[in-house]
Amino acid sequence: MKLIYTDSLVIGAGLAGLRVAIATKERGLDTLVLSLIPAKRSHSAAAQGGMQASLGNTVKGMGDNEDIHFQDTVKGSDWGCDQDVARMFAHCAPKAIRELTNWGVPWSRVSAGPRDVIMNAQKVTLHEAEEAHGLINARDFGGTKKWRTCYTADGTGHSLLYAVDNQAISMGIPVHERIEALSLIHDGKRCHGVIARCLVTGELRAYVAKSTTIATGGYGKIYEISTNATICEGIGQALALDTGVATLGNMEAVQFHPTAIVPAGILTTEGCRGDGGILRDKDGHRFMPDYEPEKKELASRDVVSRRMTEHMRKGNGVDSPYGPHLWLDITLLGREHIETNLREVKEICEYFLGIDPCKEWIPVRPTQHYSMGGVRTNATGESPQLKGLFSVGEAACWDMHGFNRLGGNSVAETVVGGMIIGKYVADFCEQNSLEIDTALTQKFIDKLQNEIDNLVDGNGKENPFELKKEMQRIMMNYVGIFRNGPELDKAIQELKALLLRAKNLGLKCKKRHSNPELVEALRVTRMLKVALTVACGAAARTESRGAHSREDYPQRNDKDWLNRTLATWPDAESLTPVLRYEALDVMKMELPPGYRGYGNDNTIAHPDTEKRIIEINKVIAALGDDPDRHTLQQALMPYTLPSHLLPPNERLSDTLAITPSQPVGNKPL
Repeated sequence: MKLIYTDSLVIGAGLAGLRVAIATKERGLDTLVLSLIPAKRSHSAAAQGGMQASLGNTVKGMGDNEDIHFQDTVKGSDWGCDQDVARMFAHCAPKAIRELTNWGVPWSRVSAGPRDVIMNAQKVTLHEAEEAHGLINARDFGGTKKWRTCYTADGTGHSLLYAVDNQAISMGIPVHERIEALSLIHDGKRCHGVIARCLVTGELRAYVAKSTTIATGGYGKIYEISTNATICEGIGQALALDTGVATLGNMEAVQFHPTAIVPAGILTTEGCRGDGGILRDKDGHRFMPDYEPEKKELASRDVVSRRMTEHMRKGNGVDSPYGPHLWLDITLLGREHIETNLREVKEICEYFLGIDPCKEWIPVRPTQHYSMGGVRTNATGESPQLKGLFSVGEAACWDMHGFNRLGGNSVAETVVGGMIIGKYVADFCEQNSLEIDTALTQKFIDKLQNEIDNLVDGNGKENPFELKKEMQRIMMNYVGIFRNGPELDKAIQELKALLLRAKNLGLKCKKRHSNPELVEALRVTRMLKVALTVACGAAARTESRGAHSREDYPQRNDKDWLNRTLATWPDAESLTPVLRYEALDVMKMELPPGYRGYGNDNTIAHPDTEKRIIEINKVIAALGDDPDRHTLQQALMPYTLPSHLLPPNERLSDTLAITPSQPVGNKPL
């Protein structure tokens, strides 16, 4: 048995994983990262549009602060998020931005004086303050009250990943590349590390650690068409599910991004619409104002994706060999803006569509993009069931996104969550000793070795590639943007049949090293269980909330469904997960459930909502006239953070004598 031990083990070398690794290494802890690929090729690099943080430097961000960012995040989640976590996140996002600046991220900056922008398809001139010159700029994104999305053109994830990875390299943090974690070592109460397989040699290794952090990203590739990289197959979630103890949270909460190009499914950033791009139908008609007259193309992502699908169902889509699509028009932004701020989008259009987006409209359609669900953790990032198991980023259900994530909040979560949770992981490592139980470790190695032996030496006939393709088709057709009972039941039955067939997997290539067919066979059973967890959660949740939209249950039902889905798979031979629910306590919420501002308000209210509103009004009254916002916040919902992250954030607007004026016709700040 090859055994490698460390203090802090991180699975995944994207932004979230690297940020946790940096936090533990800073405390002098031995730290090790496992990755399927070289760190700089992690999926974090694909993030384009930006990262939300309430800096308030630009004139359209003046007046922004943690309170407004928190409120946008909670409303965006359709009140499904953990409000304590949303508070922790909103408070620390400005600190993370400044830390990244110190590490070398070349943020786009504010230029003082007039600048022309496109707003509501019209050219508008903004006047930036002299004092803002050279500070970090921000663009508009969907579902936000302020321009808050800080960016580096449309290559934000690329810039951040290179800076954070370079920081990790400078600290001497080792990354074991082309290593796949396939099983957690645990005794039902405590996680002790993972059993991993080298994709090159096929060797099995035991990595034993004080803490194990899953940072493997989302599970988009259980769908046929996704903006996710090929490595985003949900194996991190499957690791937790396979324990039979650790829970997954809100797995049915899956986001579809409005503007992936057709047919490739590659993302064009929300920054296109944030900078002024508009959506058109087959007749060239700009249709979003017809559905959402206030926010138009910058409604929340789940809303825009549903409206687009609805519009295509009415026959207004553009017919193509790959199904109907709509148009994203950014020609009105002008060549200079596109070649400066949307360079990746331009290159994607040129390379994958053969068009020039400065002159031609882009064919787009809603496509699977993000996983709000994941490994359920508490606010410190630790699994409530398995001590020493942490999760962060898209792999986790830390639950700041609830049932819909705002654009720009995912990149932000990777570095903010990594910064916060990394401190708690370091605390855990300092407070706990390394336990090396060789008998327990050998048990998990033998189990995985037996699985590999059966695949390589067995007589199974099922093709893993075909099972995966069929699973992706089922998820795309029946567990998509709009869902209903009969189709979800059909999905579950067909996925269960695939899981049964997966017990008879066979390989044509019998090599134990460098064998993609073996890799696929090891993954597909795990992916099927993740897919079934998504489908079963969606079938059970008989309401519509955020990205989970049931045609047969169109109302958001706070009365019966203001809760978090928890899923486990305690019986390895079972064909379905076990679901239970964790209630969200309205009486502890800083922002009680309310109307999101889209369409008709059809919410079935929670019985505690009115009581909580009355209680909040009493708290406000007791604080007297015009209470300090920090005092008010603490009175309503106190939260904790590592002490060095608690100090308030500084902003330009706190020091300006005169707030810059707004362009005529704009809403007041």
